[in-house]
Amino acid sequence: MPDYLLAIDQGTTSSRAMIFDEHCRPLQTAQQEFAQHFPQDGWVEHDPEDIWQSVVSVVRNALQQAGLAATDICGIGITNQRETTLVWNAETGQAIYPAIVWQDRRTAAYCDQLREQGHEALISERTGLLIDPYFSATKLRWILDQVPGARQQAEQGQLRFGTVDSFLLWRLTGGRVHRTDATNASRTLLFNIHTQQWDQQLLELMDIPASLLPEVLDNTAEFGHTDPSLFGAPIPVAAMAGDQQAALVGQACFSPGSVKSTYGTGCFMVMNTGDTPVRSAHRLLTTVAYRLDGKPTYALEGSIFVAGAAIQWLRDGLRLISHADETEALAEQVGDQSGVYLVPAFTGLGAPYWDPKARGAILGLTRDTGIAEIVTAGLQSVCFQTRDLLEAMQADGNMAITSLRVDGGMVVNNWMVQALANTLGVAVERPRITETTALGAACLAGLQRGLFGSLQELAGHWGRERSFAPLMPEQRRLQLYQGWLDAVRRVRGT
Repeated sequence: MPDYLLAIDQGTTSSRAMIFDEHCRPLQTAQQEFAQHFPQDGWVEHDPEDIWQSVVSVVRNALQQAGLAATDICGIGITNQRETTLVWNAETGQAIYPAIVWQDRRTAAYCDQLREQGHEALISERTGLLIDPYFSATKLRWILDQVPGARQQAEQGQLRFGTVDSFLLWRLTGGRVHRTDATNASRTLLFNIHTQQWDQQLLELMDIPASLLPEVLDNTAEFGHTDPSLFGAPIPVAAMAGDQQAALVGQACFSPGSVKSTYGTGCFMVMNTGDTPVRSAHRLLTTVAYRLDGKPTYALEGSIFVAGAAIQWLRDGLRLISHADETEALAEQVGDQSGVYLVPAFTGLGAPYWDPKARGAILGLTRDTGIAEIVTAGLQSVCFQTRDLLEAMQADGNMAITSLRVDGGMVVNNWMVQALANTLGVAVERPRITETTALGAACLAGLQRGLFGSLQELAGHWGRERSFAPLMPEQRRLQLYQGWLDAVRRVRGT
């Protein structure tokens, strides 16, 4: 059997393919950005064909650059931006509407209506989630109600719904397979995390026909084989996981209490809680960490909508920088003394606030504020939002978190990671492989295909590149954080 693993990492702003060897070492990466569409305030969409074409392109490029053929690949692991919602025709495979991205807030009024009708307790108890436009179900309902003929087609069984993983699997298998995994299902607002099944009562509440939904499997399963015409030979799809759960696996957070935080477009902190789904008292999410052999492991999660996207905005929106790499040198010039706060509530605020109406602001500007101060405030905003999550998570889990494993594109910035340790007051560990989302998908595929025997064996492949200890006095740490909380209050009008 071949021993190379291929990870498809389909993210919010780009698609990536990574090839790993049997020791979880990355051999080749191909990446391609694609367009973001903002048709109205608070709306965020992708062209499904952009997603599909970018995935096919990066897989072919990675194989070619590595000098490998499809027959050299043991298995594919798919990981994806979660909650992003697609509906397509079962015959043609063509989407009937653009993909509505997880950041999209168009269903805020319907979410308010669900809360006013008293449904939040039921939905939260069944799904572990809050009623928010973030999740897939209200986006799916919007498509059924707003696209002409969609609801009738759905009721006649002509349409399929999926998050990005399901859409890719459908396309990769030539329309033969409609499946998802337990982690992606757990983010739809339709999946009962206790029974591990689609919840009929929630489907009726949202008026969503069950025929739209994919079959839910473990994270490691026989999901199907790619169509031979795509890559030259069929390749087994052996694993699927939502991006944050894949990163949890890639960070080897397999014991209860272990925590990772991923810094990509958004920021997502996830804590393994073991066999028990912990209910949050601080508006964090209870979710499926992974499911193996039919047994779910649970997690607490805090979601920040804008992390790396704030730096992207400084680059593309304000044009203060031409490349994200410039942020580290600018922040080193300024340090933490500027008094400028950037609250990146471009599409509302996520955990623990869950305020879809909040909008972004820069506060503390003076005549001597310049580009460096605003860029530094952008980096610091990620650190402060992480502290919001850490404090909530420690209270919910009733345990002190002493270290945090970090990953994602932003953590190559040493200044930011040190500022993170200073802001949190805990050690921050950066792994040798920072693209742990793709690594986790590959590891799960290797587990399913028999390259690895257990999670413990996978944990042995994790390695620390550097640990950042907090260097800031507690009084200064608290002073800066209080300034952030005041900025958030102003943005929220409270």
